[in-house]
Amino acid sequence: MTSRPGHSIAIVPVGSFDLELIEFISEQIKQVFGFSCEILPLLNDLAFAFDSNRKQYHSTKILERLADKIPPHVAKALAIVQVDLFIPILTHVYGEAQLGGKVCAVSTFRLNEGHPHLNIREPYLSRIMKEAIHELGHTFTLRHCKDHNCLMHYCRNETDVDRKTEELCRYCKILLEDELKKSGM
Repeated sequence: MTSRPGHSIAIVPVGSFDLELIEFISEQIKQVFGFSCEILPLLNDLAFAFDSNRKQYHSTKILERLADKIPPHVAKALAIVQVDLFIPILTHVYGEAQLGGKVCAVSTFRLNEGHPHLNIREPYLSRIMKEAIHELGHTFTLRHCKDHNCLMHYCRNETDVDRKTEELCRYCKILLEDELKKSGM
């Protein structure tokens, strides 16, 4: 995809991440969405989102805080976190996004074979990248796809994530292009 001048996607790492992971995600974002990426330290601490009853972090609260902090030149912002995320109706989520909004978040916590702080190269890098692109896709109004191979397919576990390819299906690509044209990006 061609580059989209004047706009960027902010990657907001919260915690200590390997630069290789961030660069890998940046490259994939540019390939799928056509936006350059910049790393911005917009969130330092997630204590505000911690739910002591569940011992997890409410992802919607993270999105709300992130939305308040993104600069005007940023088209979308992706927070990458290392904590266990939830929304009230589910036991956990790999990430969350504002459908058609500006912000999304993805967690590495449950995508690493049950070892949230180990940096297992593969399939860890691929899982994080797939879920990051998936959540960004929601910010571009893409919904869950029935195609099990599409990046926009909803995943219940790591096996589902591993089964997805690293691309959008033909239908989701068309929807993304339409959204980008409609929004003038």
